[in-house]
Amino acid sequence: MSANSADTGRLLEVVLVKGGRTKIRYPAELLQDDGTRIVVRAPFAGGTVRDFGFVRFEPGDVFTEYYWRDRWYAVMEVRDPAGALKGWYCDIARPAVLSGTELIVEDLDLDLWRSADGTDVRRLDEDEFAQSGLSRTDPGAAAAAVAALDELAALARTERFEALLA
Repeated sequence: MSANSADTGRLLEVVLVKGGRTKIRYPAELLQDDGTRIVVRAPFAGGTVRDFGFVRFEPGDVFTEYYWRDRWYAVMEVRDPAGALKGWYCDIARPAVLSGTELIVEDLDLDLWRSADGTDVRRLDEDEFAQSGLSRTDPGAAAAAVAALDELAALARTERFEALLA
């Protein structure tokens, strides 16, 4: 389903599922849906500060989130309340599903961070992924997740990364 001009601006609920359970739900404004990529904007949904050491997500931060129906990742552009770019947080996830007003995303435990200036690219949570048992329970999904992380990590080190979001 692609959004027409009447659909953009409507509210969706992003539903992040992890390990078969809903991890978080939050409202987001639909900015674009071209049938393959869905773009939404939402305020930071964490409630309290999340300090990762290399970046802090804080109340007031704004996330522009890019989801694909045919790719195994999602990319979140993170800006502070004044609009300054902090960077991009990328979730490795099954392809997104838009069902009614719910955008359902199944997180597969692997993540990637790219700083605003592109000099800091970090693969995250590979230990969690190994412990998840996905490679045993769904080897195809595990292989797709690792390939998606490798693809994003390679893109994040180039100028082509930002073109992915244009």
